[in-house]
Amino acid sequence: MRDWLRDLFRDRPVWINALMIFSSYMAFIYMPWDIFWKPVAEDQEVWFGVMFTGWWAKLMALPHWFIYAAATHGIRRRRPWVCTWGAFYTAQISIGMLVWNISTFGFSLLGVFLGLISAAPFALLTLALADAREHFSEIRKPMRARYGEWALVTGASAGLGVEFARALAREGVSCVLAARREDRLREVADELEQRHRVETRVVPVDLSKPEGAEELARACADLEIGVLVNNAGLGYAGRFEKLETERLTDLITVNCTSPVILTSRLVGGMIERGRGAVIFSGSIAGRQPLPLHGVYSASKAFDRLFAESLYVELREQGIDVLVLEPGTTETEFQEVAGEIPHSGDTAETVVALAMTTLGEQPAVVSGWWNWIRAIVPARVFPRSLIAYVARDVIKERIPIEMR
Repeated sequence: MRDWLRDLFRDRPVWINALMIFSSYMAFIYMPWDIFWKPVAEDQEVWFGVMFTGWWAKLMALPHWFIYAAATHGIRRRRPWVCTWGAFYTAQISIGMLVWNISTFGFSLLGVFLGLISAAPFALLTLALADAREHFSEIRKPMRARYGEWALVTGASAGLGVEFARALAREGVSCVLAARREDRLREVADELEQRHRVETRVVPVDLSKPEGAEELARACADLEIGVLVNNAGLGYAGRFEKLETERLTDLITVNCTSPVILTSRLVGGMIERGRGAVIFSGSIAGRQPLPLHGVYSASKAFDRLFAESLYVELREQGIDVLVLEPGTTETEFQEVAGEIPHSGDTAETVVALAMTTLGEQPAVVSGWWNWIRAIVPARVFPRSLIAYVARDVIKERIPIEMR
């Protein structure tokens, strides 16, 4: 608990942490009680010094609830908008205190005096929030300065892998590019070298083979790998009895076994240097049972739990760990997995989220809609119901002969 709290409150002034605690209390305890349990006849809400009672108070409490929940999230994740919108909200409280006292005691010396005294603390908080951008928009050091000169990206011939390599190269990191298609890797390597003036090393390797991960680790053993991107992944959709055992075995090897081996081989050097990063390409599929895609879902749950465990294990040794959990992404994954093509987020958008989140939290889901689909149902509904709903969704995404 102590280490968790230290991680939760690190690198923020006491007053901002206190604001986060207060916002959490309001969002998760007081406002739910106020809205759902407090008698309507006793309810009161104030906006800009105007008192609302009864059902109007219930209605006006909803934006308060949203604001405190947003403030909790924004402070926790250091979102820059907290400075603007937080200052606006505290300013309206300050104005409300002034208006309330004047309306209560009249426009008199006493009313104005009490109003100013009551408004002053919130006015000071408004100014403090407006001037707190350094705590919410910290300039992130380039990846090369944070972690070192070299990165290893698996699955670097297409999709998220290419975008990870491009994002790293833009920040001056040289890349070991690993995948099965050597010709495609060469194209990516040429692009990175010409556009970003970084070094590259191409390693054609099949990570579905038992020896693949060890071969890759040996191929870059002479380099100080500061960033490992375990991105290579396979999907295989359809009724379980219709799926080929060999392809299922390949899926588990690529999605689970190879990341474990590569991380094991490379993290020791990161620990010795006191810095490094490991990124896993997970999926929101790993957040729930997924009939007709069950082995893939289970493999991504493995990646998520493995990454979240390493996040805590390695944090004190200077190693950042992140599992990136996108929803549907516009890559060739759908075709290879046997799915009917459907729209999703761009690979560039998903990777950009990982790059900005790395070091801040152990896992990140791309997009609010994906977050709602992945997190909320599991906290509200029975898992058996979630499985049946997921089956109906996946059924529409695979060919009829595989259902």
